[in-house]
Amino acid sequence: MSQSPELVLAPGPHLHAPDTTARIMWWVNGSLAPAALWGVFVFGAGALVTIASSIAGAAGAEWLACRALKRRASLADGSATCTGLLLALTLPPAMPWWMPLLGGAFAILVAKMMFGGLGFNLFNPALAGRAFMMATFPLAMTGAWLAPRAHFAARLDAVTTATPLAVLKEHGLAAAMKLVAGPDYWSGLMLGFRPGSLGEVSAVLIALGATVLVARGIIGLAIPLGVFAGVVATTMWSGAPGLHLLGGGLWLGAFYMATDYVTSPSTRGGQWVFGFVIGALTGIIRMFGGYPEGICYAILIANALVPALNLWFRPRRLALAGSPS
Repeated sequence: MSQSPELVLAPGPHLHAPDTTARIMWWVNGSLAPAALWGVFVFGAGALVTIASSIAGAAGAEWLACRALKRRASLADGSATCTGLLLALTLPPAMPWWMPLLGGAFAILVAKMMFGGLGFNLFNPALAGRAFMMATFPLAMTGAWLAPRAHFAARLDAVTTATPLAVLKEHGLAAAMKLVAGPDYWSGLMLGFRPGSLGEVSAVLIALGATVLVARGIIGLAIPLGVFAGVVATTMWSGAPGLHLLGGGLWLGAFYMATDYVTSPSTRGGQWVFGFVIGALTGIIRMFGGYPEGICYAILIANALVPALNLWFRPRRLALAGSPS
């Protein structure tokens, strides 16, 4: 006599994806590691202190928040580490260590945990932390830039300087080009031999890390391509579209900040519009605003549009004629 199959009742979800939150976060952290280490090489040990203190602030704040709210410790999922690392890559390399520590703590406590924790935040926590630091420590955030190594074998001189985008805004393209070192102007931009934040150092390494995430299906290309299209559309008449595309934190923002699952649209159409809005706002801020960089505020503004974009581009159910929808 055959035994009847057992019926098992259990709460959802009943569909399981191969990638967990922790696995995704640690893949993101790992893909950022080469660019972070390259930033330490280009700018020196001070950059390592900035990265370590930012991660410590984020991780410490996450641990304290979980203890205070009597939640299970969530440090193992890598999300706090990811927030601290991303924040560090948006900062000048010569900041005092305690400033990134406070920035990382703000990113977790205010921009993440006060909204309910991972998955509930409206704004990207790392960029919210950067905006907080820009308002709180404006001199350090705009003046702690270091001159990079001139090439691979060059000695590192810890000399403060301006960024190419800041010089472009004040003195034009010719003056900005003089700040970019390396064998030539374009290789200096691509490899990162130019003053800027830690995440500006190498578009090549950022792109390689993003390629790994795309290959694993962790991120898609709709948002980054939309960002680049928006920047081109608003800066193509500036005389320096190449510098706007390769300068600043555009690549880091396009591939790692704008594609955050929680703070970006869930539909393909919404993602294209979201990316284009970010790129267009970045170009407008750079061209007409008082601040030479714009990707941070562009993403934060676009984050506020995500609920509307998800509504406007929601999938539609198809129904046969005469049948209920």
